[in-house]
Order: sequence, then structure tokens, then C-alpha cells
Amino acid sequence: MSAQHNKTSVAAISIFASGGMAAAKFVVGIAIGSLALISEALHSSVDLIATIITWAVVRVSDKPADHEHHYGHGKLESISALGVTALLYVLAGGILVEAYSRLREGTPPPTISAVPFVVLVIDIVVNLWRARALHKAARETRSQALAADALHFASDVMGSFAVIAGLILAALGFWWGDAAAAAAVAVMIAALGLRMAGSTVQTLVDRAPEGAQDKATAAIRGVPGVIDVERLRLRMVGATTFIDTIAKVPRTYPIDRVEDIKRNAQIAVSKAFGDADLTFTAVPVARDNETVRDRIMVIARNSGLAIHHVTVHDLGAKLIVGIDLEVDGEMPLDRAHDVANTLERNIQEDFGADVEVDVHIEPLEPELPFGVDASPERVQAIAAALSEYATDGEIHDIHNVRVRDTDAGEIVNFHCRATPSMSVIKVHEQVDAIERALRRAFPSVKRVISHAEPPRA
Repeated sequence: MSAQHNKTSVAAISIFASGGMAAAKFVVGIAIGSLALISEALHSSVDLIATIITWAVVRVSDKPADHEHHYGHGKLESISALGVTALLYVLAGGILVEAYSRLREGTPPPTISAVPFVVLVIDIVVNLWRARALHKAARETRSQALAADALHFASDVMGSFAVIAGLILAALGFWWGDAAAAAAVAVMIAALGLRMAGSTVQTLVDRAPEGAQDKATAAIRGVPGVIDVERLRLRMVGATTFIDTIAKVPRTYPIDRVEDIKRNAQIAVSKAFGDADLTFTAVPVARDNETVRDRIMVIARNSGLAIHHVTVHDLGAKLIVGIDLEVDGEMPLDRAHDVANTLERNIQEDFGADVEVDVHIEPLEPELPFGVDASPERVQAIAAALSEYATDGEIHDIHNVRVRDTDAGEIVNFHCRATPSMSVIKVHEQVDAIERALRRAFPSVKRVISHAEPPRA
């Protein structure tokens, strides 16, 4: 059963229960002349009105957000609870006035019989069942309207006990017992209204639930990649917790990595709160362990430039940076030089004017042209040549050789294995030597792409 169906079903059942018990108490109260029983019947009548309002509201409050209600319709539950609170105060005031009048004028006590006690016992049982069912549904659906309704019926139980006490006092000869019980019912109603009003007003003014901010902050801080939470705001709208946060993330992270952090943060707050809606603003910041190379890569990325082979020499009093800058191969030299100068200025603004920046401009590698697989004989010939060039034992097992014919020339891909203890630099140098030898032997080869891996375990 869906949460929406559960909420409306419980509210609908409560309508029939409220109506039946209110009518029974009112008829018996009139028959025996008991102000306390009539007051309790009127209280149940207000509960009936409240339940009808709740039934209508929960059918609307779970509707999704639209172009006019960006945060959904959950606040309707708080507004309905506030309206019911006003009805309770009107009822409590009327009962107190009538009770005071009877106490002052000395109205005769009600006629005592077994009937009112039977009705009140049944009322207590029904109200306990309704309060339990509504409280369970309110907890499962986080519905403020159902929670207010559950509180009504729980208070009805106390009111019924007060009426029983008043009738017993009247039966024992204390004429004021019934009026005093009615006044007690009024006080209970007023106390209930005060409690409801406080909770409802706090929700309407967007007061965050106790401990919710710390809970949300801890959930977001626990997401890998989040350095810290700079600001967090939270409010409840119906059953949904809306969270607005500004979080610090490393500025070296690419956009797709930051998007992963956002998604993981949404998952984290959903686990913590259930129905949660997170607005996540990422603020890129520099980490304490950020290297000079990291900082330079960020500067280039923010300028939309492709760089590689970044070398950094720290001479103590001076920092020397070397960069390979890739630009469109068809770009005129003067424009390319301007791009390089701009990159140099941006680096100097970040590190200081005394840093020395050397930029090597080279054409951006074009996308590989469309091609077709070469013949098996051609692949076999190139594979044999590659195996011949890998003869020192450290680079060996040439495999997975592929050759494609394109308009720009042949593109060769191959895998090889290297001694595990070799450094990456040495592997790169030896594989480069093999690639150069292949291009010398096969001038039609335009590009060679290799992949070195350790031997199989």
C-alpha cells in the first residue's frame, strides 16, 4: 500500500469513528443533563471536523511540486493544523464559560445511570485505537496533519476519564463534580491547542527540526570528495526535508567528478532523512597538499587550454616552469603566441611575477581519421617487426597487434609486457625506441599507439 493511500485510508476511517462517538456522547449528555459529557461530545465534534479537514488535506499535500508551488503542497498540512487549533480554543472558551456559569448558579447534577459509563468506555477504546493507528501512519508518512489528529484522539481519552470522574463525583452527591469535569476537559483542550500551535508555527516559519542541521552536515561531510560544508540551510515542507548547502570540493577535480559528488551527497541525505531534496552548490578550493603541477593544470583548464609535459624546477629563490601547450595546428603563429603569453601571465599572477615560464607550442593532435582494418598479411608483417625490435628481454611478448588503413596513413596499436621492476620512464623510453624503429621500417605508418603491462601472474 502506498504512503498516500495509507494516509487517506486512516483519515477516512477516523471520520466515521469520530462521527459515531460524537453523536452517541451528545445524545446521552443531553438525556442525562451532563455538561462534561456534552463538552466531550463537542470536543469529539471538533475532532470530526479536524479529521475531515485532514482527510481532504492529505489528498492534496502529497501532490508533487508544480510551476506555482515549487516546494510542493506539504505546507497545507501545517495550515490545516493551525485552523484546527483555532477551533479548539473557541471550544475550550465556550466550555469554560458554561462551566463557570453552572458552578456559580448551582445547577442540579446530571441523572446517573450505566449508559453514560458504557458509552465512555467504548469511546476510550475507540480513541485509543484511532490514536495508535494515526500515530503509526503519521510516523511512517511524516505527516503533520495525521500527527495532530493522533494527538486529538489521545487527548480524548484523558477527557473521557475526566468525564467519568465527574459523573462519579455527581453520583456521590458532589453537585459540582460534572461542571468541574467540564472545566477540566476545557483545560485539556486548551493545553492540546497550545502544543499543536507551537509545533505548527515552528514548521510554518521554517524552523529546522532539533538536530537536523548537524545530521545533514555530517551526512554531506561523509561524502568522498567533500572537503567541508561552508553553509547549510534546512526546512521541512510536509514530509520532505529541503536542504540547501554550499560545500567545498577540490578545485583540481573535473566537472564529472564534482557531479558524482553531488549525486552521492543526495544519496547520503536521503538515507539520513528519507524523503530529502538537496540543492548542492560546489565551491572549488585549493587543498593544502596541492602541488605546483596541480595548480598549473587548474590554471590551464580554467583558460580552456590543453597542456602536457609540465616540468617544475625549484631553484630556491626562483621557480622555473616548462609547459607543452597544444593549439590548433592551423592557427597562425602570432595568435598561438598570444595564447601562450596569456597562459604565462596567468601563471605569474598565481605564483608571482618572478616565476619563469617557458611554453613550447605544438599542434594539437587531430582526431584519428576513419579507417579500415589492414589485411592479415600486413598485420602479420608489422607484428613480426615489432617482435624483432623487442629483443632486450625487458620489453617482450608483443601481442594484440592491430593495423588500420586511413587516408592519413596506417595506425598501429599493440600491447607488450615489461619487467615489473622497470620504472615508467624506462618503459616509456624503450617502447618509444620500438615505435621509432617501426616507423623507419614502414614509412606508411602514421602513428603508433602502445600499451605496456606487467607479465601475467
